[in-house]
Amino acid sequence: MKRQAACCVAVLALSATGAVAETKQGGTLYLALRDTPPSASIHEETTNSTVVPFMPVFNNLMVFDQLSTRSDASTIKPDLADEWSWSEDGKTLTMRLHPGVKWHDGQPFTSADVQCTWDTLRGTRDAGWRKNPRKPWYDNLAEVKVNGDDEVSFVLKRPQPSFISYLASGFSPVYPCHVDGAQMRREPIGTGPFKVQSFSPNQGLVLERNSDYFKENKPHLDSIEYALIPNSGTRTLSFVSGQLDMTWSDINPEMEADIRNQKPDAICDLAPAPSTGQLVYNPKSEAFKDPRIRKAIALAIDRDAFSQVMSKGQVQVAGVMMPGPDGQWGLSPDDMADIPGYGKDIEANRAEARALMEELGYGPDKRLTVPLMTVNRPAHVTPSTLLADQLRDIYIDAHLDSVEISVWTKRANARSEYEFTHWAMAPAMDDPDPIFFENYACGAARNLSDYCNPDTQKMIEQQSSTTDPAERVRLVREIDRKLQSESARPVLYGSMIGECRQPYVKNAVRATNSFYNSFRYEDVWLDR
Repeated sequence: MKRQAACCVAVLALSATGAVAETKQGGTLYLALRDTPPSASIHEETTNSTVVPFMPVFNNLMVFDQLSTRSDASTIKPDLADEWSWSEDGKTLTMRLHPGVKWHDGQPFTSADVQCTWDTLRGTRDAGWRKNPRKPWYDNLAEVKVNGDDEVSFVLKRPQPSFISYLASGFSPVYPCHVDGAQMRREPIGTGPFKVQSFSPNQGLVLERNSDYFKENKPHLDSIEYALIPNSGTRTLSFVSGQLDMTWSDINPEMEADIRNQKPDAICDLAPAPSTGQLVYNPKSEAFKDPRIRKAIALAIDRDAFSQVMSKGQVQVAGVMMPGPDGQWGLSPDDMADIPGYGKDIEANRAEARALMEELGYGPDKRLTVPLMTVNRPAHVTPSTLLADQLRDIYIDAHLDSVEISVWTKRANARSEYEFTHWAMAPAMDDPDPIFFENYACGAARNLSDYCNPDTQKMIEQQSSTTDPAERVRLVREIDRKLQSESARPVLYGSMIGECRQPYVKNAVRATNSFYNSFRYEDVWLDR
């Protein structure tokens, strides 16, 4: 099956009043950074603090439609690849690349750059990267072949329906062969619609228009300026006062109500988010080694209370996959009713939990006291506080250990500097492969709880190669139920999150089922 490039470029857009307005060229888009990007190298990082500001610098081979509210296989469009096709056995993906594309430093883009990028991702080439967090994505990639400057093929070990979604993710830009990791972390070179003018850690970032961009009449903006504003309240005030054109994508229902009260013409797009609050146990912790205590904690969780706090009751979480209608893989709470902790009789659940704790020697006069590590952001501290309150009912006193995100990452990855932690997992895309292979596969780098069940592992691999969509959904849901029944990483809540923009900002569309894929900004223009 071959995918062709789009034949034309839209030149008209609807104004806020519904009238048709001609796209305007020029202007600066003023945005905020939540925190300083750990580096400018998307391939070396896992955070949207890097992807959001630097996605406009790059191109992918293919990309999720930047004007779609969903990032899934049906919305994938050409980017550096004009067209692509699969071999009959579903194991070779061949692409024709757009001719004449140049890197920001004037060097020509060719198929060799594609090969260099994915050979580095596979770990067979040293490009001077310090980290390679998405190497597990490409365990199934056997080889990258080039045929001249304008054709490249990805050869897989087995069929993998999700592979093109990997390539379309905001985490999958093409890097130049001739630029090493040290420069990509500081002053990255891309082919994208914007070039880095300045990047000042702890201050901000300025991107300027790439006047030699290969897509006709794009980008529309002259520049994008990101100011570092760590405090969410200050970011909101800056937006309401008109200093910012858009908020960061962390607006919850309470924040939205405050913004609309102060600025009624703001355009906000809150929706259920592909993020789940999870409880992660340190696999080396003596306190949580006995499966009875983990089951007791699962029984103590009141997910309806979490739903009220985190989304005003609008999101009812079930398993790790995003539930419908916004996601296509997830379970409903009714599907999970027979799993420990998902039953609606909270008092009966906690009575069973207390009985388990008493078997372990705990009770009103002998309580378990442990630190609960969390990130010192309101979106993490609030649910962590609620969790600690719920655990008190089963003889566990969890006191909050609130730390910076960099400290959390170091402690979590070390696996020896915490007892248990609350973490909000936000997958790169709404697809089972990155979620399962990164977080639950045996030996995976981000499998923080060291969960490893051979039966689950086989199912994870089976769903990945299943080409029948209905059968794959069935397998994914069976895996999700299994993960929750075993309390691998208990899911606490889902989120209702979005962003707000000024009414004059056009074509800034957010895919509500991802935090990482909608920030190219080549289509954005300002009607002012």
